[in-house]
Amino acid sequence: MTQRDNDPRLERRSVPVRELRADKEAGTIEGYAAVFNEEASIGGMFREVIKPGAFKRAIKDGQDVRALWNHDSNHILGRTKADTLTLEEDKKGLWISIIPPNTRFASDLVESIRRGDIDQMSFAFIATEEKWIEKKDEPALREIIDVDLFDVSPVTYPAYEGTEVGLRSAESVYQDHVQSLEGQAPEGDDEPASTGLEPDVAREIADLIT
Repeated sequence: MTQRDNDPRLERRSVPVRELRADKEAGTIEGYAAVFNEEASIGGMFREVIKPGAFKRAIKDGQDVRALWNHDSNHILGRTKADTLTLEEDKKGLWISIIPPNTRFASDLVESIRRGDIDQMSFAFIATEEKWIEKKDEPALREIIDVDLFDVSPVTYPAYEGTEVGLRSAESVYQDHVQSLEGQAPEGDDEPASTGLEPDVAREIADLIT
């Protein structure tokens, strides 16, 4: 485990992507590591969407991103710095192309993708810009607007779905949001401070965090 893996801000997300494919003749693994504007339930606590442009800065800045197998740093498939991993943001999401090494684990992975046993991609990131939207009788919606990107990875299982694999649980993410709302309420006031929410929604959130 690296120092980066210990960063409490690090999160992981996984999506089923029918486009994930391995081309033996071309020697590549390709697919979407993330898809825009597709709402996902995160731990049953909140909803989340990735907005177009979320990866634009990371790609433009040339962030040194790795392609890993199951987010395992011992199983490196490619790297942007080595030109063995290519990242591209299009209208649908984050498209990746990996030139895997001539190793046994990579060969096994290519075969598993070709057979359809592996059909999910995941990415590890730190959200640098986000927006939360509250609505009555619905879980909060988190919009991810900009990220620092660390790795992309074909995975066997999703990175959250009731596990702690992503290092930062859905509960931790949501509690950060709740705490930010709590900080907007001046001490001694019976009514919550203005948050841009409908009054009844604001009261429900205030009850939750007290």
